[in-house]
Amino acid sequence: MAGVIARTVALTTRRGVQVTSVRCANKMMADPLEHATGLEKQELLAHAAGNENPFDMTVYKRMTGGKDKPTLIPSFYERRLVGCICEEDATCINWMWLEKGEAKRCECGYWFQLTEGKPMY
Repeated sequence: MAGVIARTVALTTRRGVQVTSVRCANKMMADPLEHATGLEKQELLAHAAGNENPFDMTVYKRMTGGKDKPTLIPSFYERRLVGCICEEDATCINWMWLEKGEAKRCECGYWFQLTEGKPMY
């Protein structure tokens, strides 16, 4: 008796799923800027203003100079974490903190120095 009731309940509660596609030929997707918030919105606004590097994430090439002509790294702060890939096929990055006003030498012999950064927007 319990099996018959379970079977009846299973058959009556089963519903078919019907899927239809809707076509909206004259509608466009909303502008991403309207939905963005926080850092994503800042990034989109900076791109719209012509700044392709709003968070200063550009990779800087090392200069061949020594202590008298170091590679200049722009920064808005007094300190910045910099990574140096010492060899072309290196599998690790040598990280170091740079402070404004002083040049610092990496393990590979290249020199780096912080400079005043330009405002983003």
